[in-house]
Amino acid sequence: MRRIVSYIRNNRGQSMVEFALVLPVFLLLVAGMMEFGRVMNQYLVVTEAAREGARSAAVGNDDATVIAAVNAAASTINQGQLTVTISPSPTRTPGDPVTVTVSNPVELITPLISQFFAQNPVTVQGKAVMRVE
Repeated sequence: MRRIVSYIRNNRGQSMVEFALVLPVFLLLVAGMMEFGRVMNQYLVVTEAAREGARSAAVGNDDATVIAAVNAAASTINQGQLTVTISPSPTRTPGDPVTVTVSNPVELITPLISQFFAQNPVTVQGKAVMRVE
């Protein structure tokens, strides 16, 4: 009887079982934070690029110069997938608003995290509006 009671009270291995139960959840949280950081970084770059493009369009530059300003501001991301929309285009009159929209697809690289999203890649979009000077 004592052997059974001492066996039940033995705590060896309990921490290993707890670790095995908590580790997958912890790794999922870490992977989710990494993916969120990647998507947020792309969003900030795209928003800043849209702002730079709107500023370039507001001072009277043509569309090619505006796109060059957007590409220069978004130099840290894949420029082949970058989409730039300028409205109104190509003629702008002083006092009217000009809108520059920049979008970029972000591929989620963690397989388990990408299962939670209906679309992969996730498209991030930045938009800026300024008045033409």
